[in-house]
Amino acid sequence: DTTEKRFIVSKGLSATQIGQKLYDEGLIRNPLAFKIYVQVKGIAKKIQPGMFSLSAGQPLSEVVKRLTRNPDELVVKIPEGLRREEVVEILISSLEIDEEESSNFRTEFLRKTEGKEGYLFPDTYYFLPGTDAGMVVSRLTGTFQQKIKEIGNKYSAGYSLNDVVILASLIEREAITTEERPVVAGILYNRLKDNWPLQVDAAVQYAVANDNCKLKIKNCNDWWPKNLTKEDLEINSPYNTYRFGGMPPAPISNPGFESLKAAVNPV
Repeated sequence: DTTEKRFIVSKGLSATQIGQKLYDEGLIRNPLAFKIYVQVKGIAKKIQPGMFSLSAGQPLSEVVKRLTRNPDELVVKIPEGLRREEVVEILISSLEIDEEESSNFRTEFLRKTEGKEGYLFPDTYYFLPGTDAGMVVSRLTGTFQQKIKEIGNKYSAGYSLNDVVILASLIEREAITTEERPVVAGILYNRLKDNWPLQVDAAVQYAVANDNCKLKIKNCNDWWPKNLTKEDLEINSPYNTYRFGGMPPAPISNPGFESLKAAVNPV
């Protein structure tokens, strides 16, 4: 069978895991043979993460040879609830952008995503090697538009899409399970209705990180400081939902589908 199919190698998979996946998808006849072959050849670590076009009709040697060359597309997994500064570091790593080019990519991505926090939809993406920051941003924001259409636009009375995204970004950081998200959404809407402070720790974390990390965007490892101090809760920022009423001025993270859905359909 020479029909080609997409085969994904995720980052961090071992030769054993890759061989089993190839077998499960009908691309090889023996996962142990694959493992032994790549170990004997000493090329297990040369297998690249990404998307490859393979067929069941290829001999094992050709399959392995293809997996050690540049992939057709690179796999980028963006988790829910990250800031854009965190998203860009995942992109740089997953797109295998070298150190020389990473600074330009980071700068361009952050420039093009200014004011788009919350609209960079977290998902698994496939990008061609060498894809520039502008194309990546277009894909992320375009996916957001598709997903929000699936959810629908029956927002609570008096609330706009941007309001929904802001609340979804809070829900994403506050709720742990899918079942909790509509409940957290309902609590936030009730607090807004009763003119109570939202008192969302994640928003304060965002504010604190803005002060602590903005001057050293690269390698800032504390975008979400866990142990908020009494001083942190007094920070003079519109994102401080303990000190100031109403919603933050903008989203604090990029929420996933379930958090957006909860913000539209609170309990």
